[in-house]
Amino acid sequence: MSDAGELDAGTPAEEAIPQLLEAYGGRLYGLGLRLCGNEQDAQDLVQETFTSAWRKWDQFEGRASAKTWLFTIASRACIRMHRPRSGQPRDVASLQALLPGAEEGVPDPDVIHASPFEAYLRTEARERLGRALAELDPDFRMPVILKDIMGLSLIEIGEILDVKPATVKTRLHRARLQLRAVLLQAVPRRPAEHSPYSDRVCLDLLEIKMEAMDRGVDFPVPDIELAERCQALHETLDMTRDVCQSIGREDLPDEVRDTLLRACQAGALPT
Repeated sequence: MSDAGELDAGTPAEEAIPQLLEAYGGRLYGLGLRLCGNEQDAQDLVQETFTSAWRKWDQFEGRASAKTWLFTIASRACIRMHRPRSGQPRDVASLQALLPGAEEGVPDPDVIHASPFEAYLRTEARERLGRALAELDPDFRMPVILKDIMGLSLIEIGEILDVKPATVKTRLHRARLQLRAVLLQAVPRRPAEHSPYSDRVCLDLLEIKMEAMDRGVDFPVPDIELAERCQALHETLDMTRDVCQSIGREDLPDEVRDTLLRACQAGALPT
């Protein structure tokens, strides 16, 4: 089987859609669970996405990858399903409110890594972040789900959401800080040492850290050069990302996969 994400536009739908289903069905199901909050709606999202992909396959021109094209269909379906009601307030914290202050403290590793608390914390963190994702403003929710849970690139996300990569980056960074603030509520802390750096230096280091996360590379400044509070900020961002990645690992239910595959083989997906 060829790489499903690189399918040629000339590939017949009967061949292309099953490949896309096998490659991305589980990830789309995970996307649905994060956005919809229940299994039935997540299954409906997968079925709607692949039904639409089948119906529109002759419109796929190959200018973007098949993966990007498929996730565009899924993301637009998600947005339709979860469009805010008219007049519904948009709760977006200011950047300043999301940055750590001296009173925040730093995570206490002696408690965090003590068994069985570490296992409890992982479970608690997953539950907290799952709820927090559902409550994020959609403009911030979609970028963080597509990047830190689904593993797409900023360019792919920009194509899917029809916004510039710079806009994706801004929204993604804000969303990470919002999720980090939620995660931190479950983490035991102790007072932080006084930082020798100005707030401006800490902000610059935070930007470097975020961009390293965007590229999937290590932070380029050795930990020994960081003040304790800056290092704790970076570690809790990593913890938030790791929890996000863990909640994106879902298996598409066999009955959903089998139903769609049989329909593809019979050329009988609804139109």
